[in-house]
Amino acid sequence: LADRAAFWLVLVALFGGLLTFAVWLLSGASVETALLFAITVVVITCPDALGLATPTAIMVGTGLGAQRGVLVKNATALEASARIDTVVMDKTGTLTKGEPEVTDVIVDGIDETELLALVAALENESEHPLAAAIVGHAAQREVVPERPTEFRNVPGHGAVALVNGRRVVVGNRRLMDDEGIDVSAMTARRDKLAASGRTAVLVAVDGRAVAVIGLADAVRDTSAAAVAVLHDMGVQVVMLSGDNEATARRIAGQLGIDTVLAEVLPGDKAAEVARLQQAGRKVAMVGDGVNDAPALAQADLGIAIGAGTDVAIETADVVLMRSDPLDVPTALRIGRGTLRKMRENLSWAVGYNAIALPIAAGVFASWGLVLRPEMAALSMSGSSVIVAVNALMLKRLRLPRPEAEATAVSDGQAPSSNLHETTG
Repeated sequence: LADRAAFWLVLVALFGGLLTFAVWLLSGASVETALLFAITVVVITCPDALGLATPTAIMVGTGLGAQRGVLVKNATALEASARIDTVVMDKTGTLTKGEPEVTDVIVDGIDETELLALVAALENESEHPLAAAIVGHAAQREVVPERPTEFRNVPGHGAVALVNGRRVVVGNRRLMDDEGIDVSAMTARRDKLAASGRTAVLVAVDGRAVAVIGLADAVRDTSAAAVAVLHDMGVQVVMLSGDNEATARRIAGQLGIDTVLAEVLPGDKAAEVARLQQAGRKVAMVGDGVNDAPALAQADLGIAIGAGTDVAIETADVVLMRSDPLDVPTALRIGRGTLRKMRENLSWAVGYNAIALPIAAGVFASWGLVLRPEMAALSMSGSSVIVAVNALMLKRLRLPRPEAEATAVSDGQAPSSNLHETTG
């Protein structure tokens, strides 16, 4: 914004100076007089105010973010954050802590220890957070898994392998259907776990559904507060999840999220973001995993959780170093405040030039109103100080306080709006 404005002001300064010089010469003035007015025009219209104030606004904005652990990688990201009207959040590791734990192991026709040995053997080969939770649970039970063969990962669905000659399938309902396994005997128990907000993982051995494992991932303390603040800012919140519809909606209901996209495959996240963009939305994507990277790149603004993978952090435009969801509205508010200051400075610079340019060109010389070059330079310096001070007023931007916001929401109170207003 400022670069475009400065470009045009430079052209105005040069063209205005030449035009002033030519007009005064043609009107019969001396070369000295014409040159005096021309120099005054160039000095008065020089865009040094924009050249100083805009970087100052960006510096203050990024500094505010850094104080809150919000790392903004470039000025373009800061401007983009001001225009966001939809925030898409990945559930696991973003809204939740990303540390799932096994809560239930429901077996049917198989010993639980034997089941854990088979499942842990398969999940040892997977990098999914749920797999790590199951392996950890087996280790706590002192179950020693075997090494699987013919391991096959099915992204977004689960995994298949041979363990001690037995074919083990671990994953969701869609994977079981693809493998031709009847899970009707476990459906009621799976649905009960899902209704309670747990993630239900089905297990089949040698073509028969034998167990369902329930896992729960605790919601981050400030997730509900972050959603509430985003709503207060007029931003729509969308939750992306690979979980089944019931589990995803249960968690979304706890957090007050508008829209839920459940059972989304890792490779489809970018497509969901693109679909929102095609509908005319300005989208920010918040994620932490390798499979979030394409969606982070697709979004108008990619925001990575600091505790996430290197790929996600590298792809994102903004990094939340504290891994706090409440820093998402903080980043957007800083962007809005910074862009507002940039526009105010632009308005001041244009208005100042619109008033000062005719005076500098000698339009009112017949009334005795003449501006000499040295006074024009002093006036321009004063203008630069004004816009720089205005940019520094961004430091008065009030940002949400994580502790206060989380407490207010957990007590059933709406976030106080005075935490989000700016003075200046």
